[in-house]
Amino acid sequence: MYNNALLELTHEQQQQAVEEIMKLVATGVPHKEAIVIIAKKLREQTKTPKDGE
Repeated sequence: MYNNALLELTHEQQQQAVEEIMKLVATGVPHKEAIVIIAKKLREQTKTPKDGE
């Protein structure tokens, strides 16, 4: 469903993502929404610029 591109993350990156998700959940964001937010953020960070952009 949200699997446009699988991300290859190091263990450290995975741990950081979990911590960010938990912080969002602690502020009242539902788990599913928190995961979607962090996944989107990670995908945007790992995008490679295309030629001409």
